[in-house]
Amino acid sequence: MTADSNKAASGRLVSLDAFRGFTIAAMIMVNYPGSWDHVFPPLLHEDWHGITPTDLIYPFFIFIVGVSVVLAYTKRLEAGLPKKDMYSKIVSRSIKIFAVGIFLALFPMFDFAGLRVAGVLQRIALVFAACAFLYLNTGWKAQAWTGAVILIAYWLAMTLIPTPGMGKPMLEPGINLAAWIDLQLLPGRMWQGDWDPEGILSTFPAIVTGITGMLAGKLIVSGISRERIVIWLFVAGFISAILGEAWGWVFPINKNIWTSSYVLYTSGLASMTLATAIFLIDILGYRRGTKFGVIYGANAITAYVLAGVLSGLFYRIPYWGGESLNHHFVDALWSAGLDPRIASLIYALMYVFVIFIPVYILYRKKIFIKL
Repeated sequence: MTADSNKAASGRLVSLDAFRGFTIAAMIMVNYPGSWDHVFPPLLHEDWHGITPTDLIYPFFIFIVGVSVVLAYTKRLEAGLPKKDMYSKIVSRSIKIFAVGIFLALFPMFDFAGLRVAGVLQRIALVFAACAFLYLNTGWKAQAWTGAVILIAYWLAMTLIPTPGMGKPMLEPGINLAAWIDLQLLPGRMWQGDWDPEGILSTFPAIVTGITGMLAGKLIVSGISRERIVIWLFVAGFISAILGEAWGWVFPINKNIWTSSYVLYTSGLASMTLATAIFLIDILGYRRGTKFGVIYGANAITAYVLAGVLSGLFYRIPYWGGESLNHHFVDALWSAGLDPRIASLIYALMYVFVIFIPVYILYRKKIFIKL
C-alpha cells in the first residue's frame, strides 16, 4: 500500500459528487418526458412487483444521502462540535427539505384541500433526520443491526399480519398493511387514491436504504486505501444484491411498498455503482464527462426543485394552438417521422439541460444552496 493511496482515501471523492449529480439528472429525465403516452418501458416505474432501471434512481439517491451523512458528520465530530448544535441543524434542515416538498406539492395552484403530504423530498427529509441522529449516537454495528431488524420486522408485518377487512395478509395495490395504515394516519390525499408510494410504514425500510449508504460511508472514512474500499464496496454490494434477489422469492421486489428485498437489491447495485465510480474517477483519474454530474450534484436538491417549479412553463401553460410546449415538440418530431418515444426522450433530455443552465450558473458563482 503506497502513501499516495492512503492519502487519497481521505481526500474528497469526485466520484460521489458525480454519482449524486447523474442520479438527480436521471430523476429529472424520467419525471419529465415529452409525453407520458410515449415512453420506453425502462424509463417508467414498474406498476407493482418487479423492477425497472427507473426504480433504481430514488433508492440510489437515498443511499447517497446515507454516505453523505457519514462524510459530513465525521468531520464535525472530529472537529469537536457539540452534538447539541448538530441536532438542531439536523432538525432545521429536515424541516426545510420537508417544507420544500410541501411547496412543490402545492405549486402552482396552492390547493390546500387537495394537498399530498407524502412525497419524494418529504421522505428524503425523514430519512436524512433518522440517519443523522442514528449516526451521531451509534456505531456501525448497531446501525447494521438496526437496519436488519427493521427489514425483518417489516417483512414479517407485511406478510403475516392480516390486512384489516381482508382476513389474510395481502400485498396488492391499495390492499396491504402499509396502505391500510396510510389510510388511517396519513393526512391529505394520496398519490394513488387509496395508497401512496411514500407512505408512513414504507418509510421505515427506506430509512434502511439510508443506513446501507451510511455503512458504505463508514468504509470510505475508515482510512483504508481506495483500492480496498472499491473491493469491499463491490463485494458487499454483490452479496446484498444477491440476497435481495433471493428474498424477492418470498417478499417480492417492489418500489411502491419499498420491500425489504427491494432495499437489499437496490442498495447492492448502488454500492457496486459507487465502487465502479471510485475506481474509474478517483483511482484511474477518468474525469472526462464527469463535470456534468459534479455540477448537478453540487446543487442536487436545488436542481430537483427547479425542475418542479419550471415544469409549469414547459408542461402546463398552453401556447399557440392551445397546446403546451411538450405537446408541440413531440407532435412536431412525430410528424417528421420520428418515433414518438424517441421524441419524448429527446424532450426529457432537453429539459435536463434546461435545468442544467441555472445549476451551472450557481456552480460558476460558487453558490451552493444547502437547505
